[in-house]
Amino acid sequence: MLDLLASVPSPSPTDAAGGGFDLFGIILWPLKWLVELILVAWHWVFTSLGLPPADGITWVLAIVGLVVVVRAALIPLFVKQIKSQRKMMEIAPELRKIQDKYRGKKDQLSREAMSRETMALYKKHGTSPVSGCLPLLVQMPVFFSLYSVLSSVKTNAELGLGGVGVLGPELTKQFYDASLFGVASLHETLIDAWNTGNTPAVAILVVLVVLMIASQFFTQLQIISKNLSPEAKTGQAYQMQRIMLWILPFAFVFSGVFFPLGVVLYWFTSNIWTMVQQFIVIREMPTPGSEAAKQREERLARKGKAIDSSGKIVTMEKYQAEQQRLLEEAEKAKAAAPKREQPMSKQRAKKQGQRQTPPSRPQNPRSDTGAAPDSSSENK
Repeated sequence: MLDLLASVPSPSPTDAAGGGFDLFGIILWPLKWLVELILVAWHWVFTSLGLPPADGITWVLAIVGLVVVVRAALIPLFVKQIKSQRKMMEIAPELRKIQDKYRGKKDQLSREAMSRETMALYKKHGTSPVSGCLPLLVQMPVFFSLYSVLSSVKTNAELGLGGVGVLGPELTKQFYDASLFGVASLHETLIDAWNTGNTPAVAILVVLVVLMIASQFFTQLQIISKNLSPEAKTGQAYQMQRIMLWILPFAFVFSGVFFPLGVVLYWFTSNIWTMVQQFIVIREMPTPGSEAAKQREERLARKGKAIDSSGKIVTMEKYQAEQQRLLEEAEKAKAAAPKREQPMSKQRAKKQGQRQTPPSRPQNPRSDTGAAPDSSSENK
């Protein structure tokens, strides 16, 4: 392994095949070097365990190891993606209010005001639509790098050259000669297999593409069927997810046709990782109010446990005590709050004012001089 690291060539701005200037290759060179390093490292591990160096299963397992390394490194981004998606669902009603506010207004000022209010809402809640796609966006350069590495294997092997890093000429030749089940080369695409009449390779690639589509579809279906709250299912983000549920499979059809078998294997293994990871997240950390959250509460209740207000799992006794305390606090706050007077009509207020006004005292019969009238004069 140390000998391999010592034989790393320096980066070259020329392509191994034609010697022309390759800007895209220069940009991807660091990632290609890293991809080769991880592949060769896993290949060394499996050959140390006794697997044949030039056997297809050895390199397939090395590709699986590459998936493990990349996806494990993306776990923090995945956690951020989950939080961002939940926040996007939570702010969906507020976002819909902004859209309704400016619905039908197509002037420049209205569009700018709508954009400002939308960005302010995203900033307030610390989320954005792009953050939900971070893991996929970060993986794309790795896909392109692996595609570049595998696509150049055939040319490099025929010229007796190696890759850009630790994938030297000998390992490149081993990779080129390796085939899955002895019939499908890892650098072979579906078009290549079809043109050469390699029916077993065509069948393997078609099966892998179907499994890729099925795994991606099931992963998305888990999210929109179990891990969304009722409120979220009325938002625009939910409609977008339903559309993506049917659009994404076409991307995998494209990849299955034009990508080498090694890249298809990488993508399929990555999909399996995503599906399992999503299943664990939905089961153990579901979105509040979703069907998955209700199922989790039922499972905990059968075990005599519940989730407290802070999201921790506690015993049922502690949960009931907390609920009683919260109820008492709510009742005290309600009693301490000033009572709101009901609005009263003018006629009712007038009648109530008349009832509350004390009766007037009888007028004093004394004259203005203060002398009482003479009763004898009245008798006269």
